Amino acid sequence: MSQETLSTSLEKVTEKAEEPKIKPALQEKYEEEKKNTKPEPEPLTPENIGTETVDELPEPSGYRILVLPFTPKKKSEGGIIFAQETLDRARIATTCGYVLKMGELAYKDPDKFGKPWCKLKDWVIFARYAGSRLPIEGGEVRILNDDEVLGTVKDPASLLHLI
Repeated sequence: MSQETLSTSLEKVTEKAEEPKIKPALQEKYEEEKKNTKPEPEPLTPENIGTETVDELPEPSGYRILVLPFTPKKKSEGGIIFAQETLDRARIATTCGYVLKMGELAYKDPDKFGKPWCKLKDWVIFARYAGSRLPIEGGEVRILNDDEVLGTVKDPASLLHLI
């Protein structure tokens, strides 16, 4: 085969590769949906929740505490991406949360507590389905009784959160 024939046949192959003859059936539909859908709001975490957002949240009354539940990561260390349903189930069943606000009577009973079990901006551990869940944009918060706090923890990611 001569050099000219080889080069012209290569040009024909590259031309064909650049121009797809058939578009995948649903590609246009997927691209249209991507343009029309709004991105999901980032889940609330202590790092991205501002004082403005905290001020808008309800004030816990009496001996109650407002807690932001721990949000698990969307992707495992091995690269597995968790389904949204799995993440939602983990958020509901979480046993760890970040204290955002405290009621005026929280830990004020000297006979019951002695000293406070936690303070603002602490990570606390509580029973699996403890408290009242309040859905908000970007997640949910829980209102717990002050005696439902089981302990404090420095790093909530160090706890085993089953997904």
